[in-house]
Amino acid sequence: MEAGCEDYPAIAALEGDAKSQTCSRMRQDGPFIEAGENDNLIVQRLKADSTALGIFGYSFLFENSDTLKDVAVDGVEADPETIADGSYPVSRPLFFYVKNAHKGVIPGLDEFVKEYVSEESFGEDGYLSERGLIVLPEADREATRKVIADSVPMAAPAK
Repeated sequence: MEAGCEDYPAIAALEGDAKSQTCSRMRQDGPFIEAGENDNLIVQRLKADSTALGIFGYSFLFENSDTLKDVAVDGVEADPETIADGSYPVSRPLFFYVKNAHKGVIPGLDEFVKEYVSEESFGEDGYLSERGLIVLPEADREATRKVIADSVPMAAPAK
């Protein structure tokens, strides 16, 4: 939202907290409704109001494609190809983190992770793709499996 504020000279001229608050505050007069992370609630509201827009994961669009449709952003429609290649501008990857100290300690964790990155799960014809998860290219899937097998620690964020 802050990048969009730059299009308005009066807002772009603001500085510090005034600009930050103006550009991050959501409407409170009804057009915007915060539904949190309850994607099912968003889907219900979209079905009830044909003029509404919602933001949620592709899997919910996929599962409700009989009644909902995507919105093209910069002329690009949401589909598995545009999400996978990053050309759909509001798509983002799903990150899954496992604390190495928990491996071999928390019952079932190792089995869960192994299943999650199996070809049967997140591969081309895996059951997660049937639920709307966009499949990584094969090389990325293999790299993910190697990172997990080698317990590669995550790099600390840059400051």
